[in-house]
Amino acid sequence: MKIDRRQVLAGLGGAALANMPLATFARTAMQLGSSEIISVSDGNLVFPAAFFFDGLPEGPLDLILSKHNVPRDQLEPPCNLTLLRQEGRTILFDAGAGPAFMPSAGALLASLEAEGLAPDDITHVVFTHAHPDHLWGVLDDFDDPVFPQATMMIGQAEWDYWTDPKTVDTIGEARASFAVGAGRRLAAIEDQMSFFNDGDEVLPGVMAYATPGHTPGHTAFEIRSGTDAVMVGGDAIGNDHVAFERPDWISGADQNGHLGVQTRMRLLDRLVADDIALLGFHLPHGGLGRVERDGEAYRFVAKDA
Repeated sequence: MKIDRRQVLAGLGGAALANMPLATFARTAMQLGSSEIISVSDGNLVFPAAFFFDGLPEGPLDLILSKHNVPRDQLEPPCNLTLLRQEGRTILFDAGAGPAFMPSAGALLASLEAEGLAPDDITHVVFTHAHPDHLWGVLDDFDDPVFPQATMMIGQAEWDYWTDPKTVDTIGEARASFAVGAGRRLAAIEDQMSFFNDGDEVLPGVMAYATPGHTPGHTAFEIRSGTDAVMVGGDAIGNDHVAFERPDWISGADQNGHLGVQTRMRLLDRLVADDIALLGFHLPHGGLGRVERDGEAYRFVAKDA
């Protein structure tokens, strides 16, 4: 079934997507000191490729997509949430899409159950940003909080942007539904929310790392134990093909494309230079792996490819 850009941005093609099955994924995890980092699946999205690729040079783009066996019409990126199990804490990075975004997503609770966890077991939910596939899972079908016992944490800049009543009028018509949906859900969990800024240690061993561009307050998180670290990348690096081979190309998925380029190149350089593993929200094979240089470009080497 083909999904167009308008359906995706409108909130989003529920009737058209109703019969799409949820994907299943193998478990991907690693130890980091005494902590365990687990990639848990929320299913996948379904996007027209034009959402990402419009405006890019056709010849070079075709070569990259052909090399990676990426279709030109429709993409189905996975949604990998990060679960961090520490002594006394069970931390979820982002909340998934929930029941109201795309029927191909919304599998988080089943993935948590497979880990032996119920929603009440989650002690903290830390958000990279407030797009639907990362935030809308905080509410269930009845608009009740899914994680009522959890402390919610979001960057102050991201909170300020999505709770500003002017955002719905300034974000652009195509993304106006994102602003409405984010504002409603953030208001519903406001009493559970706390805030951080770039460079803050948001939880023991977890540092906020500002990565704006995809959204104004997008944040990645460096989880560190001694000399070993994993970066929870969110959507700062949105795929394993164009974003790595041509990080200097603007992505249509970013709200501020030029700033997204600067952030992506800075983040890739740091991951390589400091030998930091990456868990990317939309990367393949659970999203957990390493970034390597490939001439003047980069490549993603998944842990469980």
